[in-house]
Amino acid sequence: MSTLNRRNFLVGSLAAGGALRPSHAQGTDEPIPTAFIGTGNRGSALLKGTLNEAGVKVVAVCDIKPDRLDRAATMAARDTPVTYSDWRRIIDRKDIKAVFIATPCDLHVEMAIAAYQAGKHIYCEKPIGVTAESVNRLWRAGKDSKLVFQTGLGLRSSARNRTVIAKIHEGIAGKVIMIRAHRTADDDLDHNGSSADWFFNAKRSGDVIVEMAVHNLDVCNWVADSRPAWAAGAGGALVWPDDPPGRTNMDGYTLTYEYANGIKFSFTQVFFHPNGMPGGGQSTMVYGTTGGVDLSTATYFPRQRGAQPVKLMEGAGGPRGSSQYDSHISGFFNAIRTGEPVTAPLKVGCIGTLTAILGREAIYRKKMMTWSDLAVDL
Repeated sequence: MSTLNRRNFLVGSLAAGGALRPSHAQGTDEPIPTAFIGTGNRGSALLKGTLNEAGVKVVAVCDIKPDRLDRAATMAARDTPVTYSDWRRIIDRKDIKAVFIATPCDLHVEMAIAAYQAGKHIYCEKPIGVTAESVNRLWRAGKDSKLVFQTGLGLRSSARNRTVIAKIHEGIAGKVIMIRAHRTADDDLDHNGSSADWFFNAKRSGDVIVEMAVHNLDVCNWVADSRPAWAAGAGGALVWPDDPPGRTNMDGYTLTYEYANGIKFSFTQVFFHPNGMPGGGQSTMVYGTTGGVDLSTATYFPRQRGAQPVKLMEGAGGPRGSSQYDSHISGFFNAIRTGEPVTAPLKVGCIGTLTAILGREAIYRKKMMTWSDLAVDL
């Protein structure tokens, strides 16, 4: 009996078959019957965004935590959704056309494969999975499907990112040669929070690089227009070892990647960057042969002495503006209706997740890891 068969699933969550067009686009006047598996922090945010979509009806919500299930049912009360504690009940309902998966990371693959087999369009939160083997299984299950698959890598739908990265690809900074990025916080995730029961267990969350930094790594993959060839790095639970008790995920690490096309990439994530100390938050710097781009501020800096910075997009906003996630949800439903491609299809989600897994394994094994070591089909 599988792990899911023993316990149904554990929820909360803190990235699709390529950009294939669906073979059965939904009629534009027909509400899309939609269900949610997992209604924790991310699931609730996705539910809220979905309820703002025209032509969508939330017909079912599922969670094993009663308080979360009640909250979701209340949020979606206008649609009178049926509530479930067993996610398979949603998969079995033939009337449901679209499903959101926002459970802990180790459950994504089994649920997504089941949804594919049931003929449902899928919005799956990142990461796609927590091991290379499981990601490869999902890739094999979905790579030839005409069903819509949107990974929850919402930065792919950011207007700023799309505009600025297009200019990078057009050569505004010359040939890209190096990327430097970081993600910092001034404290650890709440040790007693609603996601603590799985977040600090690396076998469930995939560790912080897979669960959180996959967003940042995917953006860098997008900039590089490539996938990593190898990775090496170091890290661990440096400030909070075994805190909370039994902890197996890291609180800090640094990595070096080299892409298949030769671009060099360094990435660091820490949870102990002091509040107010410069250089915190999230940042992505792209270096080219004629200048550099600060993706976080949408600014190009020429290398010539005396040259002035150039703003590439006005009103770029911060890296996690809510509009990009609303756009990500809208893009999912638009793809179902029209057959237009989504911004983070299955292949993007798989490569982003595998980039994080490659870095994690290099740290864990204390050696350089190559893409071929992952033994995947991509």
